[in-house]
Amino acid sequence: MRFLVTGTAGFIGYHLAQRLLDAGHFVTGFDGMTAYYDVRLKEARHALLARSNGFKAIIGQLEDMAALEKAAEVAQPEVIVHLAAQAGVRHSIEQPRSFADSNLTGSFNMLEIARAVKPAHLLMASTSSVYGANEIMPFQEADRTDHPLTFYAATKKAMEAMSHSYAHLFGVPTTCFRFFTVYGPWGRPDMALFKFVDAISKEQPIDVYGEGRLQRDFTYVSDLVEGIVRLIDARPAIGSPVAAEGVSDTLSPVAPWRVVNVGGGEPVGLLPFIETIERCLGKPAIRNMLPMQPGDVPATWADHRLLEALTGYRPRTSVEEGVRAFVDWYVDYTKAA
Repeated sequence: MRFLVTGTAGFIGYHLAQRLLDAGHFVTGFDGMTAYYDVRLKEARHALLARSNGFKAIIGQLEDMAALEKAAEVAQPEVIVHLAAQAGVRHSIEQPRSFADSNLTGSFNMLEIARAVKPAHLLMASTSSVYGANEIMPFQEADRTDHPLTFYAATKKAMEAMSHSYAHLFGVPTTCFRFFTVYGPWGRPDMALFKFVDAISKEQPIDVYGEGRLQRDFTYVSDLVEGIVRLIDARPAIGSPVAAEGVSDTLSPVAPWRVVNVGGGEPVGLLPFIETIERCLGKPAIRNMLPMQPGDVPATWADHRLLEALTGYRPRTSVEEGVRAFVDWYVDYTKAA
């Protein structure tokens, strides 16, 4: 099949594109190569994808409609997976305009592309951050998401709403999936695992926010990609909700649209997570205990029953396995750098 995947030089986009290429599909990747973090890491990901004859890269910003139209013309996509975004919960407090440009204007442009191309399925990346201040866990897709704590979360909630309106008006089957703290090899340097491993390796202190009481539903990147790949064939259709006991389907009554959690369903405390890193590195962390940061939530926890009902799959990689895989990659990557 022919895919247009945005964000292929990014962490998740790289892994998804590689999985699709390995399966024999054709992937046109679109990425802005922004300098939010070290561009050399993004270039290295794209270089690996470029080893496949099935991969073509288009460099451009989501705000540049002409560049997106070029990518769509090259790809002739049967499926579009929109992963590119300005990420970083705390960065959205400092630089909100970049989130408006990328996540609002950029997502609108992608919806216009889908309107013109009419792919068999449009899949768009959202986030567990949309659950905001919700206290009842695990988070179910049908829970209200009216209290985002950061502008990043607000832009993703807006993207979900915009995509529903387009699915209703123009009939493009659309699935929004909410990620839960994705980690693994080729991860982003601004994320906790990369920062912790890097600092501990160099015997530098790590900042432990919330006095270590935070919990996160860590999701290994290969599990996430497996969920996305399986959701490709789970196209939403009006009037065809999931019929599974205990599952609340989010299928819209007026559009071929739904939202799905992709998370492991097993929250892990921040301190046990750090202890896992220490075991994998064979080094102790120097911990700088700090209060909660603005925009942080105490815990995340995915209800994965809808994903399992739709695809027969749920993430299963343990944090111990996932952290060890990341540490092995980090050691190799920093040696080669």
